[in-house]
Amino acid sequence: MAVQHKVARGAVVPVGETVVGAPLAGWATAIEAVPDPVFSGRVLGDGLAIDPYETVLKAPCAGVVLSIHRARHALTLRADSGAELLMHIGLDTVTLKGEGFKVLAADEQRVAAGYPLIAFDLDVISARVRSLMTPVILTNGDAFEIVSRVSEGSVAAGAEIFRVRSLKKASAHAVAPTSSAVGEEAREQAVVAAPNGLHARPAGLIAQRAREFSSDITLQVADRKVSARSAVGLMTLGLDQGVEVTVVARGADAQAAAKTLAQMIATLEADAKASVPAEAPAPAPKARAPVATPAAPQSPFLEGTEVRLSGVTAVPGAAFGRAARVDRRAYHPAEAGAGESVEHARLAEALAAAQSAVRSRQAQAKAGSAAHEILAAHLSFLEDPELRSAAEDQIRAGKSAGWAWHGAVEGQIAILNQAGAARFLERVNDLVDIDGRVQGALLGENEAAADLPDDAVLVAADLLPSQFVGLDMGRVAAIVTEGSGPTSHVAILAAAHGIPAIVAVGPEAARIPSGAEMLIDADKGTAVVFPRAALVSETLAATAARRKRFAKVQAAAHEPGRLADGKRIEVVANIGGLADVALALAGGAEGCGLLRSEFLFLNRDAPPDEESQFREYQAIATALEGRPLIVRTLDAGADKELPYLGMAKDENPQLGVRGIRIGLARPDLLRTQLRAILRVQPVGQCKIMLPMVADIEELGAARKICDEEKAKLGISAKVELGIMVEVPSAAVMARELAAIADFFSVGTNDLTQYVLAMDRMNPALARFLDALHPAVLRLIGMAAEGARAHGRWVGVCGALASVPLAAPVLVGLGVTELSGTPKSLPQVKATLRRVTEAQCREAAEEALRQETAVGVRAALAARWPEA
Repeated sequence: MAVQHKVARGAVVPVGETVVGAPLAGWATAIEAVPDPVFSGRVLGDGLAIDPYETVLKAPCAGVVLSIHRARHALTLRADSGAELLMHIGLDTVTLKGEGFKVLAADEQRVAAGYPLIAFDLDVISARVRSLMTPVILTNGDAFEIVSRVSEGSVAAGAEIFRVRSLKKASAHAVAPTSSAVGEEAREQAVVAAPNGLHARPAGLIAQRAREFSSDITLQVADRKVSARSAVGLMTLGLDQGVEVTVVARGADAQAAAKTLAQMIATLEADAKASVPAEAPAPAPKARAPVATPAAPQSPFLEGTEVRLSGVTAVPGAAFGRAARVDRRAYHPAEAGAGESVEHARLAEALAAAQSAVRSRQAQAKAGSAAHEILAAHLSFLEDPELRSAAEDQIRAGKSAGWAWHGAVEGQIAILNQAGAARFLERVNDLVDIDGRVQGALLGENEAAADLPDDAVLVAADLLPSQFVGLDMGRVAAIVTEGSGPTSHVAILAAAHGIPAIVAVGPEAARIPSGAEMLIDADKGTAVVFPRAALVSETLAATAARRKRFAKVQAAAHEPGRLADGKRIEVVANIGGLADVALALAGGAEGCGLLRSEFLFLNRDAPPDEESQFREYQAIATALEGRPLIVRTLDAGADKELPYLGMAKDENPQLGVRGIRIGLARPDLLRTQLRAILRVQPVGQCKIMLPMVADIEELGAARKICDEEKAKLGISAKVELGIMVEVPSAAVMARELAAIADFFSVGTNDLTQYVLAMDRMNPALARFLDALHPAVLRLIGMAAEGARAHGRWVGVCGALASVPLAAPVLVGLGVTELSGTPKSLPQVKATLRRVTEAQCREAAEEALRQETAVGVRAALAARWPEA
């Protein structure tokens, strides 16, 4: 049964703690699971993310709106306690430049918990961005910390997702107050290069970099200035591409700070030509700073004093053990060589020895495993002709083999550093690794695995893959590193072995003494040195219970969807393109119940031709490996602008020319799309679904066009043609429509909007717009009854299908297919496995007897209090 997180009525919140509620209903997930390194790497701060079921972002607590991003996709709220919370709707949504969003609040407005802040159109946005995951981030982590948070699962709007409390004293990682900065002043001018301005990602990276300097650094535009250490502050400037800013630094390292940040502003997210000046020489090898710069020596933490360190979760889990430090061997090759022929021979011999060592390790790794693939990458570096050629050039210039190879590797690292993307920067360690392998081979060293104690917590500056693969994994309890990232190769290797890992802890990790007892709670990104016994017991027990519940649900994710009495219920996924297929299958999807084809039609000057559409549909069908694929024909029109259609603006887009109406108004578009879908092999895997059908005439006209195109293609096999039930008239006339349609799929988002006559983008109505309203449920029941009269099946592909608690009610109404978000599928299946068909009918009947949506939810909560 899915877990619906909620705050217990009458629960006492400790003084100094702030309860942060879910700003919208959806599927809560750990922040490290967000597919964006700026969020998953906690660059902007700690928190979690919600994959939304609904379309209005609400205040998670009482406070003041600090800033609303000019692209309307993100908002920062300062709670009454002073905690600052960033809510970012979807990933890469800044590129939409406000389209699909409606701001409902204003800067500096005071709001109560639950106040509507931003409304958004799920269909417009989902078709154009890679994820709707909405991070909720605590941005002032130097003054507040998250003390508890919910585990993965379904959350209702307003339900507690985490708590924060004020730090009574400055954190070990807190930035020194800017007012105390003294010393020289440096100023640099820079022009914002990022096409979408200083939105969350570049702002977070700039702030992260600024914290590495001791100087006070501000960004100034006209009479406005903010601290460069504050990502939120940078976002509030609202700087667009091309705006000139002044970087002002004051302190001991002011010159370096100002130049570094100005360069970042001038290059971050710029295109390749703009970000790398053609005349810029490649940096000299010795100019690169180490990947993890060691801090000045500090005294080790004292035994008996509990110390809590924070980092980035690379692999979730918890463990208790003793610290085992893993140090990296430093090499200092001589510059001068002993002669060209001698050094060429030494390099060739060392490369051969290093390749042999990697192949030996690779042979011990399971084919297809993460270790096997990473070692294959290392082997390709060692065999890289450009690296070898660059080293040989330096040998011809009189350098030693060691110096020459190091220089060649450093040159490649400089290119990666210049590229700036996190995925490239995390490959730097792989190059450092192969440099060390060759240097060791030049000195005649043999690889030796570290001698580890049982339950070892590996502590390192940056653990290299070569240091990891030779370890006795049975002795490794956890990993803690000063640097590295959550997608580094060491993180991937640790995940493959199920070893909890925390990265980017910072220089404080250097103070952890060997042999110190350590408690790792990677779910929360914390490492506790010398922990209290009670904390160890509590953390390990809670983590084990959480993992057990989650593992049980995940283990059964790929089982067919069915009820406790064996009745089959198909559980499939809504997807927006080929990239979503892998995530859907990982969640146990039995196919695709809704492919939003709009992604092919948006952001272009002309409609896609038949061939390009066919290639996309075929690729998705192939990736689904024979599982059913339902393609919704173009659901666009005046509400999702396609300039090439040349259509007049509708007074009310929701009631205008959209869905099937646009297809019938432009039959050339509809015929082209139908032909592309019909051509997908094997014939019949692809089903066709028509959106916004209101009456029999629309369906009949579309069916006629489809049959004509089938005949032209010479297709005699059955290809199912169904409709979306999202207009009330379709539910009322379901019996008549089912005589022509092969199936129904209920779009609960639009159906709820039309049944209740409430614009889903209207903030004043947001709290009333509930798909569990009895009127909506009755229409779903009518649609199912009409379908049964002709032996047709009925699915639900709206947001309600992703709510585990709603699944039994929908089944009780006659639904036999549920199509939800990939993340929700395991819990939906788990819920269904615990109920019988009779119980589903009872739940549906009870829901239909209620007078309000609140009553329905209360009845379901009473029926399944643990849900």
